[in-house]
Amino acid sequence: MKVHFTKMHGAGNDYIYVDTSLYPVPDPAAAARAWSRPHTGVGSDGLVLIEPAPGPEADFGMRIFNADGSEGRMCGNACRCIGKYLYERGLTRKRQIRLATLSGVVELCLRTDAAGRVTSVTADMGLPAFSDPALLAVPSLVDETLPGTSRRGTFVSMGNPHCVLFVDDAEAVDLAQEGPELERHLLFPQRCNIEFAEVRPDGIRARVWERGSGRTLACGSGACAVAVAAARTGRAPRRSAVRMDGGTLEVDWNADSGHVYLSGPAAYVFDGDIEL
Repeated sequence: MKVHFTKMHGAGNDYIYVDTSLYPVPDPAAAARAWSRPHTGVGSDGLVLIEPAPGPEADFGMRIFNADGSEGRMCGNACRCIGKYLYERGLTRKRQIRLATLSGVVELCLRTDAAGRVTSVTADMGLPAFSDPALLAVPSLVDETLPGTSRRGTFVSMGNPHCVLFVDDAEAVDLAQEGPELERHLLFPQRCNIEFAEVRPDGIRARVWERGSGRTLACGSGACAVAVAAARTGRAPRRSAVRMDGGTLEVDWNADSGHVYLSGPAAYVFDGDIEL
């Protein structure tokens, strides 16, 4: 059986997208592992399934599987790409879309040009959390040294776990060495997304090691965690431009609602068919 897919990216954070109303994927974990491989598959950070709404609270649903086959709870860049996909493929005419994820419903706001193309998508990522006994082995972690390391980190959950480590030079960090060790640190029972961040006059430079995918060019929820951690520790204002390897994402931690808003581009790469 052939499955039609679309490859998209948000600031270089690339996933394979499948509309499961047309092409069911019975074993998405296995598909994610096979299709994400760069040389023998399509090559991506993982697989995203676009699904019918699970209930009246949402317009559509999504599931996301990392490159190692593990299921993620949420992905800000994937949510934004889905908004572009749904609108430009004619699956909805709404510019305000409610998308159900394992972390709850994410509201998307689409901006379009005169030709009907989606130029930018803002995702309401909800309220950040700073403690979660299922994700963090201590009550909280705010600019504190991680046991057994010389690194200081701040824990932020954006529906998925993140640990933000502020450094003097983000470019000098050896992601391949430090990322896997910190992802599996004893403080994080379900592993953790790791961000190394450097506050600069023009914004925040961040590099990402994603739980289940490794080094990625960007991470939407990671950009949110970086901006929230920077604001919470007094390093930056509540609105920041977060520059990742694949591009820049805008994050606003709204002072009135407490919600975090993620904005940035979403782009098509190509369409194709692959054997299931």
